[in-house]
Parts: sequence; C-alpha cells; structure tokens
Amino acid sequence: QVQLIESGGGLVQEGGSLRLSCLASGQPFSLHTMAWFRQAPGKEREFVASVIGSGENIYYADFAEGRFTASRDNPKSTLYLQMNSLRPEDTAVYYCAANPGVRRDRGYNYWGQGTQVTVSS
Repeated sequence: QVQLIESGGGLVQEGGSLRLSCLASGQPFSLHTMAWFRQAPGKEREFVASVIGSGENIYYADFAEGRFTASRDNPKSTLYLQMNSLRPEDTAVYYCAANPGVRRDRGYNYWGQGTQVTVSS
C-alpha cells in the first residue's frame, strides 16, 4: 500500500502561482511513477503530468506544457507541481497518483484525497 497526502492548494488570482506537494509513504518512493491529475466540477479527471524514476523522464499534458513544472525529491518521498500563470480554467481538485511501471496517464492504483485549487479572474 502507498499513502499519498497532497498539500499546497488554495485560492489564487489569475496569473498567480501555486506549488503543490504530495508526500508518499508505505513503499519505496523511487520505485513508483508519480503523477498529477485534476478534476474540475462537472468534468472527468484528466492527466496533468507524470515523473518517472529520479525525474529523468517527465510527461505533461498539452495544457500544462510551459506553465507547470513537475518534479520529485526521492529522499523526501515527495512529488511537486509548480504551477505558474494560472488561469480560471485551472480551477480543479488536484490529485497525486502513484504506481510502479507506468509512464504517463494510465494504470495508477494509488491516489491521494486531493487538494483544491481555485483561480479567480
């Protein structure tokens, strides 16, 4: 089992920045691909970014490319998502996910409870 706890969400104005964190426990962190997803009200959950290994491979959704930066600190068992130039359409609950052996947006068995990000215009 892997336990995931997200933090760092909140209310920010359009154009602002937030940094999300996801602390993992329960299994060796470095073995898991870690990812961020989000779900806006009335919409399906969507992939944001994934980070493999020590961060040598990072994948982004098109909307995240250039504005969001995903990273991980394996000794701290923590995944990060730096979000810049935030837009109202980025408003969503952001989830952390983990699983060994996956690369991008499918196959995650472990999920956090989510952290709310709200961007005001």
